[in-house]
Amino acid sequence: MKTCFTRPALLVAACFTVALSGCGSLAPVPFEQQEIKARVTQDRVQMYAEQEPVTGAITFHEAAARALKYNLDYKLKLMESALSRSLHDVSTYEMLPRVVAGAGYAWRNNDSGGTSVGIEDGQVSLRPSTSQERERTLSNLTFSWSVLDFGVSYYRAQQKADQVLMAEERRRKVAQNVLQDVRNSYWRALGAQRLIGRVDALLARVNTALDRARQVEKDGLMPQPQVLAYQRALLDAVNLLTLRRQDLELARAELSALMSIPPGTRYTLAEEKELGLPAVPGNLEDLEQMALEKRPEIMEEWYRKRVTENDIKAAKLLLWPNLSLDAGLQYDSNKYNYNSHWSDLGMRLSWNILKLAQYPALKAAHEHQNKTDDMRRMALSMAVLTQIRVGVQRYSLALSELKFAEESLRVDQRLHNFASASATSQADSELELIRAEARALLAEYQRYASYGNAQAAWGRVYNSVGLDVLPETIDSNDVKTLAGAMASTMQEWQSLVFKSAAK
Repeated sequence: MKTCFTRPALLVAACFTVALSGCGSLAPVPFEQQEIKARVTQDRVQMYAEQEPVTGAITFHEAAARALKYNLDYKLKLMESALSRSLHDVSTYEMLPRVVAGAGYAWRNNDSGGTSVGIEDGQVSLRPSTSQERERTLSNLTFSWSVLDFGVSYYRAQQKADQVLMAEERRRKVAQNVLQDVRNSYWRALGAQRLIGRVDALLARVNTALDRARQVEKDGLMPQPQVLAYQRALLDAVNLLTLRRQDLELARAELSALMSIPPGTRYTLAEEKELGLPAVPGNLEDLEQMALEKRPEIMEEWYRKRVTENDIKAAKLLLWPNLSLDAGLQYDSNKYNYNSHWSDLGMRLSWNILKLAQYPALKAAHEHQNKTDDMRRMALSMAVLTQIRVGVQRYSLALSELKFAEESLRVDQRLHNFASASATSQADSELELIRAEARALLAEYQRYASYGNAQAAWGRVYNSVGLDVLPETIDSNDVKTLAGAMASTMQEWQSLVFKSAAK
């Protein structure tokens, strides 16, 4: 009975006890409130960490540079791209042979051994004996290599390489979308910066006029229908101005979020000259050709086709015979061994013949997969071509809208000048002056909005072609350098590419 309490037995019992106690600690453990608060604090710090401070007025290209350098969605795509590269590096090592080093300990509570019995008479010919110690140590160094494992790992590594390229195309798409969003918000935010003070001043005047109109009504100094019509006109002006003011504030908030500027940070946009808008492209076939060559979505689908092809190739490879090679160095401390150290070598050829029955199904799946991938890519290409033509048409309409808004602004400004020159102290004259000033201000807002819409429409054309505006390295460039590179790239594309596509 004493053998039951030897040191190896106690070690096994202790390990078993630890394992059982570990199983009991797998109950759900929610985060505590203090941990949640600490996580939130850390996340808020990390969201705005390592950003260049805003030291001056922000131009359009600087806003785009800040958005692409600090935008969290774009940073996420950069990290996903880096992760794909790391996984590809890991997959390349899976093609290497396996070299496994092992060490072990063996114990038993009695002696192993045996005896020999005669085949013909069943008589014991040898007394019981053992050739193995109760306690011994083992070690080995084994080399193994399989042809099928190598082939499958090779196709898996190719898939990881294509997934790296797919992640890069997704990064390009996010960069293009971020630039498009900045283009949509920046010019409206600049209009907000120019107009919001004047809107607030006019709203204050309108409210003052409303208070006077209510007092006039209370005192009975004017006929009630006339004073109510006056109040109605003032309230209409307040409603329109309030709606436009909300649009202006939202544009600035959207731009701040795109640039990842901390809430409450005060900054101004540069009072720069508005960027010129190019003519409407006329040679749509050139733009369509460029889009089919450059759009990230189409390229990603093309890479995905190679991924699925390699997946089926790997499945087909497993249908064929496997050749494996094993070699190793062995050691056994058993004192009864004649040789405690030895080397072994083995080779094995194996083939699961029944797997060949899968070949027709795999071949059909391969054909159907290729057709599906091609059809998905063609459907996406058709959508891209539609985006090009719709985008160009919208850009043309946006230019017409901008021209009309500019003409309306000129007329309303002249009407405001006439109203200001002929204003008297009478209520009707004051109302007409407020109306004229509100119309002029709303026309100016509409002109800024139309210019922003034209820039957005032009950006959609640019985006639908799939053009890039970024240098390869963003993190190594400061905001000023990155903004200059983006301005140069966009100007180059606009002057070289779209000029040749214009009528």
